[in-house]
Amino acid sequence: MMQFFGETRIDFIRLRWKAIAVSALIILAGIVSMIIKGGPKYGVDFLGGTVIQVHFPQAPNIGDVRQALANAGYGDIEIKTFGAANEILLRAEKQEEGTAISDAVMNALRQAFPQNVPEERLVESVGPKIGRELRTAAIWATLISLALILIYVSFRFEFIFAAGAVIALFHDVMVTLSFFSLLDMEVNLTVVAAFLTIVGFSLNDTIVVMDRIRENRRVHRDSTIEQLINLSVNQTLGRTVITSLTVFTVVLILLFFGGDVIYNFAFAMTVGVIAGVYSTVYIAAPVVVEWHKKAEIQKIRRGVKVA
Repeated sequence: MMQFFGETRIDFIRLRWKAIAVSALIILAGIVSMIIKGGPKYGVDFLGGTVIQVHFPQAPNIGDVRQALANAGYGDIEIKTFGAANEILLRAEKQEEGTAISDAVMNALRQAFPQNVPEERLVESVGPKIGRELRTAAIWATLISLALILIYVSFRFEFIFAAGAVIALFHDVMVTLSFFSLLDMEVNLTVVAAFLTIVGFSLNDTIVVMDRIRENRRVHRDSTIEQLINLSVNQTLGRTVITSLTVFTVVLILLFFGGDVIYNFAFAMTVGVIAGVYSTVYIAAPVVVEWHKKAEIQKIRRGVKVA
Protein backbone atom coordinates (compact mmCIF):
# COMPACT_ATOMS: atom_id res chain seq x y z
CA MET A 1 0.00 0.00 0.00
CA MET A 2 1.27 3.47 -0.86
CA GLN A 3 2.59 5.34 2.17
CA PHE A 4 1.52 8.97 2.17
CA PHE A 5 3.85 9.63 5.10
CA GLY A 6 6.99 7.94 6.25
CA GLU A 7 7.18 6.51 9.75
CA THR A 8 5.88 9.25 12.04
CA ARG A 9 6.22 9.54 15.81
CA ILE A 10 3.84 12.39 16.62
CA ASP A 11 2.71 12.60 20.25
CA PHE A 12 -0.98 13.28 19.61
CA ILE A 13 -2.15 12.45 23.12
CA ARG A 14 0.10 15.06 24.73
CA LEU A 15 -1.94 17.83 23.06
CA ARG A 16 -5.35 16.37 23.91
CA TRP A 17 -6.40 18.92 26.55
CA LYS A 18 -5.56 21.90 24.35
CA ALA A 19 -7.49 20.33 21.49
CA ILE A 20 -10.47 19.57 23.74
CA ALA A 21 -10.42 23.20 24.93
CA VAL A 22 -10.68 24.42 21.31
CA SER A 23 -13.65 22.12 20.66
CA ALA A 24 -15.31 23.19 23.90
CA LEU A 25 -14.98 26.87 22.97
CA ILE A 26 -16.52 26.32 19.51
CA ILE A 27 -19.42 24.29 20.89
CA LEU A 28 -19.98 26.70 23.78
CA ALA A 29 -20.03 29.67 21.37
CA GLY A 30 -22.56 27.79 19.23
CA ILE A 31 -24.78 26.97 22.21
CA VAL A 32 -24.71 30.58 23.40
CA SER A 33 -25.56 31.71 19.87
CA MET A 34 -28.52 29.31 19.70
CA ILE A 35 -29.78 30.42 23.12
CA ILE A 36 -29.65 34.07 22.07
CA LYS A 37 -31.38 33.33 18.75
CA GLY A 38 -33.94 30.98 20.26
CA GLY A 39 -32.51 27.85 18.64
CA PRO A 40 -31.01 26.99 15.25
CA LYS A 41 -32.20 28.92 12.23
CA TYR A 42 -34.59 26.35 10.75
CA GLY A 43 -35.50 26.33 7.09
CA VAL A 44 -39.00 26.10 5.69
CA ASP A 45 -38.75 22.29 5.91
CA PHE A 46 -38.97 22.50 9.70
CA LEU A 47 -40.88 25.73 10.35
CA GLY A 48 -43.51 25.54 7.65
CA GLY A 49 -44.35 28.32 5.24
CA THR A 50 -43.76 29.20 1.58
CA VAL A 51 -40.48 29.83 -0.24
CA ILE A 52 -40.42 31.49 -3.66
CA GLN A 53 -37.29 31.74 -5.78
CA VAL A 54 -37.46 34.68 -8.19
CA HIS A 55 -35.14 35.53 -11.10
CA PHE A 56 -34.74 39.08 -12.42
CA PRO A 57 -33.06 39.85 -15.77
CA GLN A 58 -31.08 42.53 -13.91
CA ALA A 59 -30.26 42.80 -10.20
CA PRO A 60 -33.14 44.63 -8.45
CA ASN A 61 -32.92 47.07 -5.57
CA ILE A 62 -33.87 45.05 -2.47
CA GLY A 63 -35.48 48.11 -0.89
CA ASP A 64 -37.77 48.47 -3.92
CA VAL A 65 -38.63 44.76 -3.73
CA ARG A 66 -39.51 45.10 -0.05
CA GLN A 67 -41.67 48.17 -0.74
CA ALA A 68 -43.52 46.40 -3.57
CA LEU A 69 -44.32 43.45 -1.31
CA ALA A 70 -45.38 45.74 1.55
CA ASN A 71 -47.79 47.56 -0.79
CA ALA A 72 -49.34 44.19 -1.67
CA GLY A 73 -49.79 43.27 2.00
CA TYR A 74 -46.72 41.01 2.27
CA GLY A 75 -44.39 43.27 4.21
CA ASP A 76 -43.46 40.45 6.62
CA ILE A 77 -41.88 38.32 3.87
CA GLU A 78 -38.19 37.61 4.40
CA ILE A 79 -36.03 38.65 1.43
CA LYS A 80 -32.49 37.56 0.67
CA THR A 81 -30.27 37.21 -2.39
CA PHE A 82 -29.83 33.69 -3.69
CA GLY A 83 -26.47 33.24 -5.37
CA ALA A 84 -26.28 35.86 -8.09
CA ALA A 85 -27.51 39.39 -7.33
CA ASN A 86 -30.44 38.97 -9.76
CA GLU A 87 -31.76 35.90 -7.88
CA ILE A 88 -33.76 36.47 -4.71
CA LEU A 89 -35.41 34.13 -2.25
CA LEU A 90 -38.68 35.12 -0.57
CA ARG A 91 -39.97 33.29 2.49
CA ALA A 92 -43.45 33.79 3.92
CA GLU A 93 -44.50 32.23 7.21
CA LYS A 94 -47.89 31.28 5.75
CA GLN A 95 -48.43 28.03 3.87
CA GLU A 96 -49.34 28.33 0.20
CA GLU A 97 -53.05 27.66 -0.44
CA GLY A 98 -53.21 26.65 -4.07
CA THR A 99 -51.12 29.38 -5.72
CA ALA A 100 -52.55 32.36 -3.78
CA ILE A 101 -49.36 33.61 -2.15
CA SER A 102 -46.97 33.01 -5.06
CA ASP A 103 -49.41 34.55 -7.59
CA ALA A 104 -49.98 37.63 -5.44
CA VAL A 105 -46.24 38.08 -4.83
CA MET A 106 -45.31 37.67 -8.50
CA ASN A 107 -48.08 40.04 -9.63
CA ALA A 108 -46.86 42.69 -7.18
CA LEU A 109 -43.28 42.33 -8.40
CA ARG A 110 -44.23 42.42 -12.08
CA GLN A 111 -46.20 45.61 -11.54
CA ALA A 112 -43.34 47.20 -9.59
CA PHE A 113 -40.68 46.20 -12.13
CA PRO A 114 -42.25 46.55 -15.62
CA GLN A 115 -38.81 47.12 -17.19
CA ASN A 116 -37.19 44.28 -15.29
CA VAL A 117 -39.91 41.61 -15.31
CA PRO A 118 -39.20 38.86 -12.75
CA GLU A 119 -39.65 35.14 -13.39
CA GLU A 120 -40.80 32.58 -10.83
CA ARG A 121 -38.26 29.75 -10.64
CA LEU A 122 -39.37 27.67 -7.67
CA VAL A 123 -42.16 27.50 -5.07
CA GLU A 124 -41.96 25.28 -1.98
CA SER A 125 -44.65 25.09 0.68
CA VAL A 126 -44.73 23.12 3.94
CA GLY A 127 -47.45 23.19 6.59
CA PRO A 128 -46.47 23.98 10.21
CA LYS A 129 -47.64 20.56 11.44
CA ILE A 130 -45.57 18.73 8.83
CA GLY A 131 -42.63 21.01 9.66
CA ARG A 132 -42.80 20.05 13.34
CA GLU A 133 -43.05 16.36 12.42
CA LEU A 134 -40.02 16.62 10.14
CA ARG A 135 -38.03 18.40 12.85
CA THR A 136 -38.90 15.70 15.39
CA ALA A 137 -38.10 12.94 12.91
CA ALA A 138 -34.70 14.50 12.13
CA ILE A 139 -33.78 14.66 15.83
CA TRP A 140 -34.85 11.05 16.38
CA ALA A 141 -32.97 9.88 13.28
CA THR A 142 -29.74 11.38 14.64
CA LEU A 143 -30.23 10.02 18.17
CA ILE A 144 -31.19 6.53 17.00
CA SER A 145 -28.18 6.37 14.68
CA LEU A 146 -25.87 7.27 17.60
CA ALA A 147 -27.54 4.65 19.83
CA LEU A 148 -27.17 1.92 17.19
CA ILE A 149 -23.53 2.88 16.68
CA LEU A 150 -22.97 2.59 20.45
CA ILE A 151 -24.43 -0.93 20.41
CA TYR A 152 -22.50 -2.01 17.30
CA VAL A 153 -19.09 -0.71 18.42
CA SER A 154 -19.63 -2.20 21.92
CA PHE A 155 -20.27 -5.59 20.32
CA ARG A 156 -17.47 -5.25 17.76
CA PHE A 157 -14.83 -3.86 20.15
CA GLU A 158 -15.42 -2.79 23.76
CA PHE A 159 -17.82 -0.41 25.46
CA ILE A 160 -14.95 1.97 26.23
CA PHE A 161 -14.28 2.29 22.48
CA ALA A 162 -17.99 2.66 21.76
CA ALA A 163 -18.32 5.50 24.27
CA GLY A 164 -15.34 7.29 22.73
CA ALA A 165 -16.73 6.85 19.21
CA VAL A 166 -20.22 8.14 20.08
CA ILE A 167 -18.88 11.13 22.01
CA ALA A 168 -16.67 11.96 19.01
CA LEU A 169 -19.65 11.70 16.64
CA PHE A 170 -21.78 13.90 18.89
CA HIS A 171 -18.86 16.37 18.90
CA ASP A 172 -18.80 16.43 15.08
CA VAL A 173 -22.51 17.19 14.83
CA MET A 174 -22.36 19.86 17.54
CA VAL A 175 -19.33 21.60 15.99
CA THR A 176 -21.05 21.69 12.60
CA LEU A 177 -24.32 22.91 14.12
CA SER A 178 -22.39 25.58 16.05
CA PHE A 179 -20.89 26.94 12.84
CA PHE A 180 -24.38 27.06 11.29
CA SER A 181 -25.70 29.05 14.25
CA LEU A 182 -22.70 31.40 14.41
CA LEU A 183 -22.90 32.11 10.67
CA ASP A 184 -26.72 32.38 10.76
CA MET A 185 -27.18 29.61 8.19
CA GLU A 186 -30.40 27.62 7.78
CA VAL A 187 -30.75 24.05 9.00
CA ASN A 188 -33.02 22.03 6.72
CA LEU A 189 -33.48 18.42 5.64
CA THR A 190 -30.41 18.45 3.39
CA VAL A 191 -28.30 19.63 6.32
CA VAL A 192 -29.67 16.80 8.48
CA ALA A 193 -28.66 14.43 5.67
CA ALA A 194 -25.19 15.97 5.87
CA PHE A 195 -25.11 15.38 9.65
CA LEU A 196 -25.88 11.68 9.18
CA THR A 197 -23.28 11.44 6.40
CA ILE A 198 -20.71 13.06 8.70
CA VAL A 199 -21.55 10.50 11.38
CA GLY A 200 -20.87 7.66 8.94
CA PHE A 201 -17.63 9.16 7.65
CA SER A 202 -16.26 9.96 11.10
CA LEU A 203 -17.21 6.54 12.48
CA ASN A 204 -15.36 4.79 9.65
CA ASP A 205 -12.16 6.69 10.45
CA THR A 206 -12.54 6.07 14.19
CA ILE A 207 -13.08 2.33 13.76
CA VAL A 208 -9.93 2.01 11.63
CA VAL A 209 -7.86 3.55 14.44
CA MET A 210 -9.60 1.47 17.12
CA ASP A 211 -8.99 -1.72 15.18
CA ARG A 212 -5.29 -0.88 15.00
CA ILE A 213 -5.26 -0.17 18.76
CA ARG A 214 -6.73 -3.61 19.39
CA GLU A 215 -4.08 -5.25 17.20
CA ASN A 216 -1.25 -3.34 18.88
CA ARG A 217 -2.46 -4.31 22.35
CA ARG A 218 -1.74 -7.95 21.50
CA VAL A 219 1.75 -7.17 20.21
CA HIS A 220 2.89 -4.41 22.58
CA ARG A 221 1.65 -5.76 25.89
CA ASP A 222 4.01 -3.68 28.00
CA SER A 223 3.06 -0.34 26.38
CA THR A 224 0.86 2.19 28.16
CA ILE A 225 -2.51 3.15 26.67
CA GLU A 226 -1.07 6.53 25.59
CA GLN A 227 1.76 4.80 23.75
CA LEU A 228 -0.63 2.35 22.08
CA ILE A 229 -2.93 5.13 20.85
CA ASN A 230 -0.07 7.30 19.59
CA LEU A 231 1.42 4.31 17.78
CA SER A 232 -1.93 3.34 16.24
CA VAL A 233 -2.78 6.87 15.09
CA ASN A 234 0.67 7.30 13.55
CA GLN A 235 0.37 3.95 11.76
CA THR A 236 -3.01 4.86 10.24
CA LEU A 237 -2.15 8.51 9.57
CA GLY A 238 -1.40 8.02 5.86
CA ARG A 239 -4.69 6.22 5.28
CA THR A 240 -6.60 8.90 7.19
CA VAL A 241 -5.04 11.75 5.21
CA ILE A 242 -5.59 10.11 1.81
CA THR A 243 -9.24 9.23 2.55
CA SER A 244 -10.03 12.58 4.13
CA LEU A 245 -8.36 14.61 1.38
CA THR A 246 -10.35 12.70 -1.24
CA VAL A 247 -13.66 13.44 0.46
CA PHE A 248 -12.61 16.99 1.36
CA THR A 249 -11.70 17.77 -2.26
CA VAL A 250 -15.12 16.62 -3.48
CA VAL A 251 -17.12 18.59 -0.89
CA LEU A 252 -14.94 21.65 -1.44
CA ILE A 253 -15.74 21.55 -5.17
CA LEU A 254 -19.43 21.24 -4.30
CA LEU A 255 -19.10 24.17 -1.89
CA PHE A 256 -17.64 26.54 -4.48
CA PHE A 257 -19.19 25.26 -7.71
CA GLY A 258 -22.27 23.27 -6.69
CA GLY A 259 -24.60 26.26 -6.54
CA ASP A 260 -26.87 27.58 -3.82
CA VAL A 261 -29.23 24.62 -3.81
CA ILE A 262 -26.66 22.33 -2.15
CA TYR A 263 -24.45 25.03 -0.59
CA ASN A 264 -25.59 24.34 2.99
CA PHE A 265 -25.11 20.59 2.51
CA ALA A 266 -21.61 21.12 1.10
CA PHE A 267 -20.70 23.55 3.89
CA ALA A 268 -21.88 21.08 6.55
CA MET A 269 -19.86 18.31 4.93
CA THR A 270 -16.75 20.50 4.69
CA VAL A 271 -16.86 21.36 8.40
CA GLY A 272 -17.87 17.80 9.29
CA VAL A 273 -14.99 16.15 7.43
CA ILE A 274 -12.47 18.36 9.25
CA ALA A 275 -14.20 17.79 12.60
CA GLY A 276 -14.42 14.04 11.95
CA VAL A 277 -10.68 13.59 11.41
CA TYR A 278 -9.94 15.88 14.35
CA SER A 279 -12.33 14.10 16.72
CA THR A 280 -10.91 10.65 16.02
CA VAL A 281 -7.55 11.74 17.44
CA TYR A 282 -8.49 14.39 19.97
CA ILE A 283 -11.94 13.35 21.21
CA ALA A 284 -12.40 9.58 20.85
CA ALA A 285 -8.79 8.72 21.81
CA PRO A 286 -8.68 10.91 24.96
CA VAL A 287 -11.98 9.37 26.13
CA VAL A 288 -10.39 5.92 25.84
CA VAL A 289 -7.25 7.12 27.65
CA GLU A 290 -9.10 8.71 30.58
CA TRP A 291 -11.56 5.83 30.90
CA HIS A 292 -8.72 3.33 30.88
CA LYS A 293 -6.83 5.29 33.55
CA LYS A 294 -9.86 5.40 35.83
CA ALA A 295 -10.42 1.68 35.34
CA GLU A 296 -6.80 0.98 36.30
CA ILE A 297 -7.08 3.17 39.40
CA GLN A 298 -10.23 1.32 40.48
CA LYS A 299 -8.46 -2.04 40.01
CA ILE A 300 -5.57 -0.86 42.17
CA ARG A 301 -7.93 0.39 44.89
CA ARG A 302 -9.85 -2.87 44.88
CA GLY A 303 -6.54 -4.74 45.19
CA VAL A 304 -5.51 -2.60 48.16
CA LYS A 305 -8.82 -3.19 49.92
CA VAL A 306 -8.63 -6.92 49.38
CA ALA A 307 -5.09 -6.99 50.76
